Amino acid sequence: MPKVPYAAYLRVYEPLAAFPEPERSHWAEYARRGRLPTAQDEAERALAGLGAVPLRAAPARESGDAFVTTVDGVLCVCPWRTRLRAWEALNEVDSWLLPEAVLDAALPPEVRRRAAEDYAGWRERNPDARPWIRSALWHVPVRWFALFTDEERAFRSSGGGAGGDGPPGLTYRTPMVQARRRVARGLRAVREAMPQGPLIEALTDVGRWLEEFHPRSLVELDYGGLVHTIGEDQLAADRSAAEVAEGLAALAADDLDRASRVYEELTDRWMAIRERQFAN
Repeated sequence: MPKVPYAAYLRVYEPLAAFPEPERSHWAEYARRGRLPTAQDEAERALAGLGAVPLRAAPARESGDAFVTTVDGVLCVCPWRTRLRAWEALNEVDSWLLPEAVLDAALPPEVRRRAAEDYAGWRERNPDARPWIRSALWHVPVRWFALFTDEERAFRSSGGGAGGDGPPGLTYRTPMVQARRRVARGLRAVREAMPQGPLIEALTDVGRWLEEFHPRSLVELDYGGLVHTIGEDQLAADRSAAEVAEGLAALAADDLDRASRVYEELTDRWMAIRERQFAN
């Protein structure tokens, strides 16, 4: 059964020491469990609320689950924060590219209004809260690739999972210090070549988000459920991070023609993937 939804994820794993008590002890105990939930488990639990009666646009309580990994012997944790992310996603409904009638049928206006009120009240009590995970439906935002290099790319062919029958996968991982440095370098190149434009705003946004986390964190880009719509051959050939690096290098070298060509080819390819959400 394919993973749902068709989404990519940008995650930050913070070292255990970055969390205050009692949350630190909670995650330390959590990591010792025999089987930890997967990304598929997270998606299924989140989607379950859409089938609840009455319908819920966001979970009634925040998730106590997380993704866990070990970096150089240090336990690092990426809390799901599903409720917060659901609220934030509702603030971005205009970017979902759904006809209004379809959106209203899936999430009626009254349900969205109640969720917005709940979020506003919660945000007043938690002004500094931020998610450890960002998601993008049907595509990977170009700005995310600026955080990584092609050498950090990890492709897994189908059947390469622990059970020998898993789907293909594509991820990138890098230390936080490298991600921040690359964003700053890319932003400098873009600003010098084009003082104004959407890419400046996009890189600034992701850079500010990264600054919220511990400097010894790990940053991960996961193609997630997109692997079921891209196709394994195309996935194996995907070198988007390398293309973004090439385009930014061209900007830094004042080669605007090459930078424009690389950027257009990359965005056209991802737009073709994104438009598959409208396929019958």
